[in-house]
Amino acid sequence: MNEVRFKLKTLLVFLAACCGSGAWTIARGEQPPASGVLPPLYERFAPAEGAQPASDETPDFQKHVSPLLGRLGCNGRACHGSFQGQGGFRLSLFGYDFEADYQALLEEGAGRVDLENKLDSLILTKPVDADMHEGGQRYEHGGWEYWVLRRWIEAGAPFDKQHVQQLQRLEVTPPELLFTAAGQRKPLRVVAHWSDGTAEDVTCLCRYHTNDSAVAEIDADGVVTAGDVGDTHVVVSYDNAVVPIPVLRPVSDRTGARYPEIAYGSEVDRLILEKLQKLGIVPSERCTDEEFLRRVSLDVTGTLPSPAEVLAFVQDADPQKRARKLEELLERPAYAARWTTFLCDITGNNDDQLRNFLPQSARPADQWYQWIFQRVRQNVPYDQIVEGIIAAQSRLPGESYREYCQAMTEICRDPDGEKFADRPGLVHYWARNNFRTAEERAIGVAYSFLGIRIQCAQCHKHPFDQWSKEDFDNFERLFSTVQAQQNTMAPDAKQEYEAMLKELGLGKDLRGNNLRRKLGELLREGKTVPFPELIVRPLRTNNQKRKGRGEPAEPPRAKLLGGDWVTMDQPDVRGKLMEWLRDPNNPYFAKAIVNRVWAEYFGVGIVDPPDDLSLANAPSNAALLRYLEQGFIQSGYDLKWLHRQIVLSDAYQRSWRTNETNAQDKRNFSHFTLRRLPAETTFDAVRMALIQDDYRQKIADLEMDRALTRAGASARNNGRDPESYALTVFGRSVRESNCDCDRSNEPSLLQTVFLVNDPVVQEWLSDPKTGWVAQVARKYGWELPKQRGGASSDQQRRRAEQQLKNLRNQLKPIEERLAEARERGNTRMVQQLQKRVQDVRKQIQKVAKAAGIDGGSDATDSLRGGQAGSGIAPSQARWIIETAYLRTLSRMPTEEEFVAADNYLRSEENPTQGVEALVWSLINTKEFVLNH
Repeated sequence: MNEVRFKLKTLLVFLAACCGSGAWTIARGEQPPASGVLPPLYERFAPAEGAQPASDETPDFQKHVSPLLGRLGCNGRACHGSFQGQGGFRLSLFGYDFEADYQALLEEGAGRVDLENKLDSLILTKPVDADMHEGGQRYEHGGWEYWVLRRWIEAGAPFDKQHVQQLQRLEVTPPELLFTAAGQRKPLRVVAHWSDGTAEDVTCLCRYHTNDSAVAEIDADGVVTAGDVGDTHVVVSYDNAVVPIPVLRPVSDRTGARYPEIAYGSEVDRLILEKLQKLGIVPSERCTDEEFLRRVSLDVTGTLPSPAEVLAFVQDADPQKRARKLEELLERPAYAARWTTFLCDITGNNDDQLRNFLPQSARPADQWYQWIFQRVRQNVPYDQIVEGIIAAQSRLPGESYREYCQAMTEICRDPDGEKFADRPGLVHYWARNNFRTAEERAIGVAYSFLGIRIQCAQCHKHPFDQWSKEDFDNFERLFSTVQAQQNTMAPDAKQEYEAMLKELGLGKDLRGNNLRRKLGELLREGKTVPFPELIVRPLRTNNQKRKGRGEPAEPPRAKLLGGDWVTMDQPDVRGKLMEWLRDPNNPYFAKAIVNRVWAEYFGVGIVDPPDDLSLANAPSNAALLRYLEQGFIQSGYDLKWLHRQIVLSDAYQRSWRTNETNAQDKRNFSHFTLRRLPAETTFDAVRMALIQDDYRQKIADLEMDRALTRAGASARNNGRDPESYALTVFGRSVRESNCDCDRSNEPSLLQTVFLVNDPVVQEWLSDPKTGWVAQVARKYGWELPKQRGGASSDQQRRRAEQQLKNLRNQLKPIEERLAEARERGNTRMVQQLQKRVQDVRKQIQKVAKAAGIDGGSDATDSLRGGQAGSGIAPSQARWIIETAYLRTLSRMPTEEEFVAADNYLRSEENPTQGVEALVWSLINTKEFVLNH
């Protein structure tokens, strides 16, 4: 393959030399370059018959030499761009530190660029010799790459670091690639437009990669090859520009005029259908009323609908009932709780990280939660919520330090933290232990409010975005003036602070945690204690004069990401940061929250993952994201406007059941995607399914504590109580790093074990006072369940019998396929199926042995019904079964499900235990733990 490529490239170079500048263009299938655009280097530096290029121009270090080294792989991670470099030679990763790279190339005595013996320069001699160069041959001696580097060296290797040129835009054509078959190839053409008005074809100098190699591949020359059906992006990088190009290959022939006519009810749906039509994807049908109600209740409020609510909604004939139901849900306190938890996730409310700020008896995580809850409940515009975080101040205008301490003392006596919500600023955001340095704050603010990951730019140019180390350093400086620690306070407060300590009888030798502990004790005793506060220390201008000049030095400056410079000598630069965030032209602020909320409803963002709005990670539907972003800004950053746009769309209301065209679609919203419920919602749903009606309603109305109202994530609480353990098992966000991956929605064996047999589940199931099973038993005068922390031997046996039945049901089709494979003589398939049969049989023996059941007999006869049992009346059985399904799955049982449940209940000698087993089996279905 290498030999073929070598010969092909040699042929193309020969054609370029013999036939002029159009030969390479014809070979790539391109059109000739547009007038006013410099042709690519491979044309201008192709060797002529005399073995030298006809052009005598001097290549530019920034425009040509540095990107050429990138194309050749010299400044990649595996070569000289690695942190330690290679062979004593280190370049900046991907070549974006022009000055450093230039100095490395011209390092005295290294010989990489030898201006005395120019043709002996190592960058001309080593890369052409595979034996001499550890990285192998990178280009051919006498090829166009060789002549670009040679001409530059012969001209004295010029580079003026004071006049780095600005790339205005990178134009890539075509702007979208549409393929119809695998193996089709189409070239890209890339033109750089510079600030001086010049334009140049830089196709041969770009770096290329694909976001999904199964759908499309792209080679080093920018030629895209189609693969499987679907859509992705190929990404072009040059200088500081990163440009994604959509690539589509329809999944069916239902495109263009052959696409079915589908009505749409909103601009959201029009934009989605526009993309689906290109892909030949037909969306799923509308979901049922039961599915919609369960889906929207869990998504909007994190709460299961009640049985009465389900029945009333299904019977309602109003065509606008879904819109009315959404408005009703948006007014419930559980809506505020569910979305407060979401905002606490992305802002990092973690009580472990807040332990060293307030006195020990204070509850800063609860105060944080309540501060956000009140604003979500009141539908405060999102930009105002963020302003209260970004520009937070400890004291109110005109408030003295002692008055501030009196107010905070009163707030910290509130066990729920609700009083703190009346303070205008969320100072706690700045007081976390993992949010102390300017670097941590720059990364955290970018993650929380811009949806971008700039960690890479701490050390080098971001590989898939525009941010350089210089950009990071300039942005980071914005956060160097804020302090919020245990011992910080304004200068005017220090004397008052010492006076308050003296009044409390505390000496100066009491510090750190010992002081916090003592202040916490005094706080509980009702004493007013001193508190730390957030302070801002402006960076002042250095008084020294500029060297050789009489004028004073310029004030220190910071720079907004992709925005303006900000002088650091003003009272609080966070005001400028907030102005920039809410500027309608800000490319990230509104887009980040819109995309994140969309991902909460669909399980996947328009940009996914949602916390990576890098240029290379392009949106699956750019027009859709732009519409929602602009509409959200025009609404005044109204979060409820955003919820309405999403929930009332056809896309959200589609069924999870797929058709032949959309079964594999995961990113274009043609059907609803099944996804596991978040940890807090799962825990609350199990509890609400098993608790009696009046308590269930109190949980829904937040009149009882629930997981959804639990404030701060904490690693220290993971094993302290059943709720913490359960939330950890189901993947609650740990809020420890600036990454959405702090929360996990992946299924695990521990989750299954928890639902099957965790003591807390068994306690709820059999609680004689508050359990729903006990409510049923009292209703019909049956024996109350006996509360237990684990399953009884009878329950264990019944569950083992059910497991055995399920395993045998799995075994039967495998044995049938094994027989068919033997008939066809498919040896490989026979071996695979034999192993699966053995595995299932081993599992049957294991379950049977643990329960003391004969594994060889049918241990599930008691589940088949028909035997004399408890004598439950038919009307009783119907009410119990239907209510159990409505409480757990928010729907009525099918006829088949009803018959199976009815036979089982009526065959059970103890009706109470029969109801327990029925409800237990329902919460252990996939349908219960998935939102569908």
